[in-house]
Amino acid sequence: MTNLTLLTVYRPLECRPDSYQGWYTQANVLLQRKLYTEALLSYEKALEYYPKDYWAWYKRGMTLEELGRYEEAVSSYENASQVQPSNYWAWYDQGCVYLEDIKDYQKAIECFDKALEASPNDYWSHYRKGEALRLWGHYEAAIACYDKSLEIRANDYWAWYRRGDALLNWGRKEEALTNYKNALDAKPNDYWASYQQGVILQELGRFQEAISCYQNALDIEPDDEYGWYNQACCYAKLGNIHEAIYSLEKAVQIYPPTYLELAQNNSELDLIRQDERFLNLVNTYEVQESNGNGHQ
Repeated sequence: MTNLTLLTVYRPLECRPDSYQGWYTQANVLLQRKLYTEALLSYEKALEYYPKDYWAWYKRGMTLEELGRYEEAVSSYENASQVQPSNYWAWYDQGCVYLEDIKDYQKAIECFDKALEASPNDYWSHYRKGEALRLWGHYEAAIACYDKSLEIRANDYWAWYRRGDALLNWGRKEEALTNYKNALDAKPNDYWASYQQGVILQELGRFQEAISCYQNALDIEPDDEYGWYNQACCYAKLGNIHEAIYSLEKAVQIYPPTYLELAQNNSELDLIRQDERFLNLVNTYEVQESNGNGHQ
């Protein structure tokens, strides 16, 4: 932003200090420059002269969000909605603040419903409403919202993935597994969709399939200790001591304190605990720890 541009903002104010347009324009420049405190003051000055301006209330809400003043932000969005009850944006952004920052899921749902009245085929409002319902524990209703999202974007990664989360939390693991597979089809190199499939398959006792999913996840993020550790547990359940210890060693290398403790106490690893390679692994890190060379 050049000084010349800023001068074009300030000069009208010097001539007409009660100019709504001057304050509003100045606020937009300041918001664009991320000078949020100054932008807030300018929007408030604009609203003194034009208190029924939708966009000044809306952008004031945006500015307050950037400042972390979330309760004030939703109040500003609400004022904008009172000016233009059918305008999508203030309802949607208000819902996002309730969902992500205030964690008031009921209020978020009410706002997304209003946004959907203004824009019935909006993917994001259906999806965000689903998120609010899922986090509130209303899994069946959340799934219905994700279904609406998928009618609009059939191959959408996030709708499939969060639909899987809702089903998993609802205790419907086989259906969740299918949803994570669909998410992976939409985003083939996604770590989390592979990892979540591994977790479910491990819980279902389908250890070889779980190993395959964990390996896919580790191909994407080779330094993920969770994948290595869970893979070790699966190999131990299958009696493959060599691969179990190899995977466990990888997890321990990444974060020794947690995984050494788990290795010595998790019953899933009972089969390998007397193996010489396991004992050597534990002894090596215990010696390093006693010498002050433990993992930082």
